[in-house]
Amino acid sequence: MPNYRRIWCPGGTYFFTHALRVRHGNDLLVRHIDVLRDSVRTVRRSHPFQIHGWVVLPDHLHCLIELPPGEADFALRWRLIKMLFSHDVPADEWRSKILLRRRERGIWQRRYWEHLIRDDEDFRRHLDYIHINPLKHGLVQRVSDWPYSTFHRDVEDGLYPLDWAGDPQADVDLYDD
Repeated sequence: MPNYRRIWCPGGTYFFTHALRVRHGNDLLVRHIDVLRDSVRTVRRSHPFQIHGWVVLPDHLHCLIELPPGEADFALRWRLIKMLFSHDVPADEWRSKILLRRRERGIWQRRYWEHLIRDDEDFRRHLDYIHINPLKHGLVQRVSDWPYSTFHRDVEDGLYPLDWAGDPQADVDLYDD
Protein backbone atom coordinates (compact mmCIF):
# COMPACT_ATOMS: atom_id res chain seq x y z
CA MET A 1 0.00 0.00 0.00
CA PRO A 2 1.39 3.43 -0.90
CA ASN A 3 2.47 5.67 1.93
CA TYR A 4 0.99 9.08 1.07
CA ARG A 5 2.62 11.92 2.92
CA ARG A 6 1.31 15.44 2.88
CA ILE A 7 3.41 18.49 3.65
CA TRP A 8 1.61 20.74 6.11
CA CYS A 9 3.04 24.26 5.96
CA PRO A 10 1.18 27.00 7.84
CA GLY A 11 0.54 29.88 5.45
CA GLY A 12 1.86 27.76 2.58
CA THR A 13 1.11 28.12 -1.11
CA TYR A 14 0.03 24.87 -2.76
CA PHE A 15 -0.71 23.53 -6.22
CA PHE A 16 -3.55 20.99 -6.38
CA THR A 17 -5.07 18.67 -8.95
CA HIS A 18 -8.48 17.19 -8.21
CA ALA A 19 -10.14 14.81 -10.65
CA LEU A 20 -13.51 13.19 -11.04
CA ARG A 21 -13.66 9.46 -10.40
CA VAL A 22 -14.97 8.87 -13.93
CA ARG A 23 -12.95 11.07 -16.25
CA HIS A 24 -13.48 9.89 -19.82
CA GLY A 25 -16.35 11.78 -21.41
CA ASN A 26 -17.39 13.40 -18.13
CA ASP A 27 -18.12 17.13 -18.25
CA LEU A 28 -19.65 17.41 -14.78
CA LEU A 29 -17.37 20.21 -13.56
CA VAL A 30 -18.04 22.61 -16.42
CA ARG A 31 -21.70 21.60 -16.70
CA HIS A 32 -22.13 22.56 -13.04
CA ILE A 33 -19.54 25.34 -12.89
CA ASP A 34 -21.85 27.61 -10.89
CA VAL A 35 -22.28 24.95 -8.21
CA LEU A 36 -18.50 24.55 -8.01
CA ARG A 37 -17.99 28.32 -7.79
CA ASP A 38 -20.62 28.59 -5.05
CA SER A 39 -19.00 25.73 -3.13
CA VAL A 40 -15.60 27.44 -3.27
CA ARG A 41 -17.09 30.81 -2.23
CA THR A 42 -18.92 29.24 0.70
CA VAL A 43 -15.80 27.48 1.99
CA ARG A 44 -13.65 30.59 1.55
CA ARG A 45 -16.01 32.53 3.83
CA SER A 46 -15.53 30.13 6.74
CA HIS A 47 -12.02 28.86 5.91
CA PRO A 48 -10.23 31.60 3.94
CA PHE A 49 -7.59 31.06 1.30
CA GLN A 50 -6.22 33.16 -1.54
CA ILE A 51 -6.63 31.96 -5.11
CA HIS A 52 -3.55 32.68 -7.22
CA GLY A 53 -4.61 30.54 -10.16
CA TRP A 54 -7.44 28.18 -11.05
CA VAL A 55 -8.65 26.28 -14.08
CA VAL A 56 -11.67 24.00 -14.28
CA LEU A 57 -11.74 21.45 -17.08
CA PRO A 58 -14.59 19.04 -17.81
CA ASP A 59 -13.24 16.25 -15.59
CA HIS A 60 -10.55 17.79 -13.37
CA LEU A 61 -9.28 21.05 -11.97
CA HIS A 62 -5.95 22.60 -11.06
CA CYS A 63 -5.37 25.46 -8.69
CA LEU A 64 -2.72 27.41 -6.87
CA ILE A 65 -3.88 28.65 -3.47
CA GLU A 66 -2.31 30.26 -0.43
CA LEU A 67 -3.42 29.53 3.10
CA PRO A 68 -3.60 32.26 5.75
CA PRO A 69 -0.62 32.68 8.10
CA GLY A 70 -0.66 30.02 10.79
CA GLU A 71 -3.13 27.76 8.95
CA ALA A 72 -2.15 24.51 7.25
CA ASP A 73 -5.39 22.52 6.91
CA PHE A 74 -5.95 22.45 3.16
CA ALA A 75 -7.56 19.00 3.47
CA LEU A 76 -10.50 20.42 5.41
CA ARG A 77 -11.08 23.05 2.74
CA TRP A 78 -11.06 20.46 -0.06
CA ARG A 79 -13.29 18.08 1.87
CA LEU A 80 -15.86 20.85 2.32
CA ILE A 81 -15.67 22.04 -1.30
CA LYS A 82 -16.14 18.51 -2.62
CA MET A 83 -18.91 17.77 -0.12
CA LEU A 84 -20.88 20.92 -1.01
CA PHE A 85 -20.44 20.33 -4.74
CA SER A 86 -21.46 16.68 -4.46
CA HIS A 87 -24.50 17.58 -2.38
CA ASP A 88 -25.72 20.20 -4.85
CA VAL A 89 -25.40 18.39 -8.19
CA PRO A 90 -28.06 15.91 -9.33
CA ALA A 91 -27.46 12.35 -8.14
CA ASP A 92 -27.59 10.72 -11.56
CA GLU A 93 -24.22 8.94 -11.63
CA TRP A 94 -23.90 5.17 -11.43
CA ARG A 95 -22.92 3.99 -7.94
CA SER A 96 -21.69 0.60 -6.85
CA LYS A 97 -23.28 -1.31 -3.97
CA ILE A 98 -20.34 -0.31 -1.80
CA LEU A 99 -20.84 3.39 -2.52
CA LEU A 100 -24.55 3.06 -1.88
CA ARG A 101 -23.93 1.25 1.41
CA ARG A 102 -21.46 3.97 2.46
CA ARG A 103 -23.90 6.66 1.26
CA GLU A 104 -21.16 8.12 -0.92
CA ARG A 105 -21.66 9.79 -4.26
CA GLY A 106 -18.44 8.58 -5.87
CA ILE A 107 -18.03 11.78 -7.89
CA TRP A 108 -14.42 12.54 -6.96
CA GLN A 109 -11.30 10.42 -7.03
CA ARG A 110 -10.30 9.58 -3.48
CA ARG A 111 -6.77 10.88 -3.81
CA TYR A 112 -5.55 14.20 -5.14
CA TRP A 113 -2.24 15.75 -6.09
CA GLU A 114 -0.79 18.38 -3.80
CA HIS A 115 2.52 20.20 -4.16
CA LEU A 116 3.95 22.78 -1.76
CA ILE A 117 5.33 25.71 -3.75
CA ARG A 118 8.98 26.24 -2.91
CA ASP A 119 10.01 29.51 -4.58
CA ASP A 120 9.05 32.12 -7.19
CA GLU A 121 10.15 29.98 -10.12
CA ASP A 122 8.11 27.02 -8.85
CA PHE A 123 5.12 29.35 -8.39
CA ARG A 124 5.39 30.73 -11.92
CA ARG A 125 5.83 27.28 -13.47
CA HIS A 126 2.69 25.98 -11.77
CA LEU A 127 0.68 29.09 -12.63
CA ASP A 128 1.68 28.66 -16.29
CA TYR A 129 0.73 24.99 -16.10
CA ILE A 130 -2.72 25.88 -14.78
CA HIS A 131 -3.37 28.35 -17.57
CA ILE A 132 -1.97 26.20 -20.40
CA ASN A 133 -4.03 23.16 -19.41
CA PRO A 134 -7.10 23.73 -21.64
CA LEU A 135 -4.78 24.16 -24.63
CA LYS A 136 -2.78 21.08 -23.65
CA HIS A 137 -5.96 18.99 -23.54
CA GLY A 138 -7.07 20.27 -26.94
CA LEU A 139 -10.13 22.07 -25.59
CA VAL A 140 -9.19 25.41 -27.19
CA GLN A 141 -6.79 26.85 -29.77
CA ARG A 142 -5.82 29.76 -27.51
CA VAL A 143 -5.60 29.90 -23.72
CA SER A 144 -7.77 33.02 -23.78
CA ASP A 145 -10.64 31.01 -25.32
CA TRP A 146 -11.20 28.90 -22.18
CA PRO A 147 -13.79 30.58 -19.93
CA TYR A 148 -13.19 28.63 -16.70
CA SER A 149 -9.81 30.01 -15.70
CA THR A 150 -8.16 32.81 -13.76
CA PHE A 151 -6.17 33.55 -16.91
CA HIS A 152 -8.59 36.35 -17.80
CA ARG A 153 -8.13 37.97 -14.38
CA ASP A 154 -4.36 37.68 -14.75
CA VAL A 155 -4.48 39.32 -18.20
CA GLU A 156 -6.41 42.24 -16.69
CA ASP A 157 -3.78 42.45 -13.92
CA GLY A 158 -0.98 42.55 -16.51
CA LEU A 159 0.57 39.19 -15.57
CA TYR A 160 0.00 37.68 -19.03
CA PRO A 161 -0.56 39.09 -22.50
CA LEU A 162 -3.93 38.11 -24.00
CA ASP A 163 -2.21 36.04 -26.70
CA TRP A 164 0.04 34.11 -24.26
CA ALA A 165 0.64 30.54 -25.51
CA GLY A 166 -1.86 31.18 -28.30
CA ASP A 167 0.04 29.15 -30.89
CA PRO A 168 -1.08 25.51 -30.63
CA GLN A 169 2.11 24.48 -32.47
CA ALA A 170 4.35 26.12 -29.85
CA ASP A 171 6.53 23.80 -27.82
CA VAL A 172 5.44 24.33 -24.22
CA ASP A 173 7.78 22.63 -21.78
CA LEU A 174 5.42 21.79 -18.91
CA TYR A 175 4.98 18.42 -17.26
CA ASP A 176 1.90 16.25 -17.79
CA ASP A 177 -1.08 15.65 -15.48
